[in-house]
Amino acid sequence: MAILDFHIVDKLRDRMTEGDERVAMRFYADNDWHDISWSEFDQHTRALSLAMLACGLDVQEKVGIFATNMPRWTICDVAAQQIRVVTVPIYPTSTPNQTKYITENADVRILFVSGQQQLDIAISIFNQCERLERIVIMDEHIEIPDVDFVLSFNEFISLGTSDYLESLYQRLNTLNLDDLFTLIYTSGTTGQPKGVMLSHRNLSAQMTGHDSRLNLTPDDISLCFLPLSHVFERAWCFYVLYKGATNCYLHDVKVVREALQQVSPTVMCAVPRFYEKIYAAVHDKVSHASWLRKTLFSWALSVGERYVSSGKGEWRFRIADKLVLSKLRALLGGRLKMMPCGGAKLEPSIGRFFHALGINVKVGYGMTETTATVSCWPDSHFDANSIGLAMPDVDIRIGVNNEILVKGPMVMQGYYKNESDTLAAFDQDGYLKTGDAGYIDEHGQLFITERIKELMKTSGGKYIAPQMIEGTLGKDHYIEQIAVIADARQFVSALIVPCYDRVEKYARELNIKYHDRIDLLKHAQIIEMFEKRIHELQLHLAHFEQVKKFTLLPNAFSLEDGELTPTLKLRRKVIHTRYEGEIKAMYGK
Repeated sequence: MAILDFHIVDKLRDRMTEGDERVAMRFYADNDWHDISWSEFDQHTRALSLAMLACGLDVQEKVGIFATNMPRWTICDVAAQQIRVVTVPIYPTSTPNQTKYITENADVRILFVSGQQQLDIAISIFNQCERLERIVIMDEHIEIPDVDFVLSFNEFISLGTSDYLESLYQRLNTLNLDDLFTLIYTSGTTGQPKGVMLSHRNLSAQMTGHDSRLNLTPDDISLCFLPLSHVFERAWCFYVLYKGATNCYLHDVKVVREALQQVSPTVMCAVPRFYEKIYAAVHDKVSHASWLRKTLFSWALSVGERYVSSGKGEWRFRIADKLVLSKLRALLGGRLKMMPCGGAKLEPSIGRFFHALGINVKVGYGMTETTATVSCWPDSHFDANSIGLAMPDVDIRIGVNNEILVKGPMVMQGYYKNESDTLAAFDQDGYLKTGDAGYIDEHGQLFITERIKELMKTSGGKYIAPQMIEGTLGKDHYIEQIAVIADARQFVSALIVPCYDRVEKYARELNIKYHDRIDLLKHAQIIEMFEKRIHELQLHLAHFEQVKKFTLLPNAFSLEDGELTPTLKLRRKVIHTRYEGEIKAMYGK
């Protein structure tokens, strides 16, 4: 399939012109959902573009967005692109040091922030960032401090007068696909983040490539709750708007369940942890149900899985759907027809579970460096163990050490101000080295076997893929987080953060007495329960891959303590250092 190049701004402006009062965006405020029409979207982006021009932003200069999800995030993003300015997203949970590094390295001139936390950090680093000139507060509920470099959103907008209209039209008339549209700094599990340079041509390739795999229409509604600072949600939101659908912004991920019921989305992208929690919650509820309900649930799932995989048993599926499956879909709003899944590998049984429910989970594989998707499950058939077929115009090959290599028009331009790492990222034939090992089967399906850089080698010489083991055990509804330990050790162990709500409920059912959380986790019956569950979950693993010992932790791994990246990946070195005592105890006498 030939990729048809177009500039995303041209497509969005077509929607703005044609959409009139159709709803482009929704957001939650003052206990209700509010609409922004396409014509209002046009007015907002135009006003913001004029204000940016008034500040003297030249072509390909940088603005930063340090904010939670909100319509103004996207409005700011599109406004910058209309005048050929580059957007630099910063995770809203970033520390002062991380924010300073990105702002300084990217030469950000204007930094847009949302809440009080982001504002306080931005002010604290302002004098340390040579190029930074203004901080703009997008949240109208934040008090404006008395410093001349901080402006409210409305104050900033007022800078953009009609005097700059000619400059705006000039920029729109010279839109260039080879311009950078963004610098996204990869969080990395070690070292400083690298600024991935993605062009408008990269974005265009993904928009048209997804047209061959997805069927989105202007009638669709998407719930946007993953961070827009991550390439997955941001690229997805562009696709939603490019197709003229409605994007609903949720700034607080803690109320996703309520938002699903209020919005009833038809599409929504999510990471594996979201699916794992739904899976665990359903199975936990079923485990406490009567024998009859358990039997009905198992029967309905088996009917759904058979119908999805073979198309057989339609009348049985209709009965199963009426009695069970439709009720489970209602937990997610009742209208979801398709859910892209990315960010990490989804445990196969969870993928099969959602398909059996009648929800088309589209597991995909990609990186920031590839503007997100490289492969995804097709609608016609899916193998839950795979990560799908290559997207159009994506060339995938398997290199040395079975490394997955990628080439195509969606691959990055390189790392900003980092020639050495850019050269190291590609092989001699120009293929991007993904760092993941895998293989392609005879049907063209791509499979990941392990993360090369995260492979652990036991003292017995056996290679361990920790993410695979963590995915196997992490689907249990009593386990919230897990970090596998194995490198240079004689056997595999794990640090486990329990799901305390469920553990405490279990303790009440058994009338277990305890003083505090630490006391609870040391109780023999709790440890025995985890031993039994972990044993059963890993029976299919090779003996050398199985977790032999584990430690239950009273506190979760967190961003604040540096144990997680902004994309919630484990920083293993930090965890190993912080829990050195617990790890040594597991490998004692």
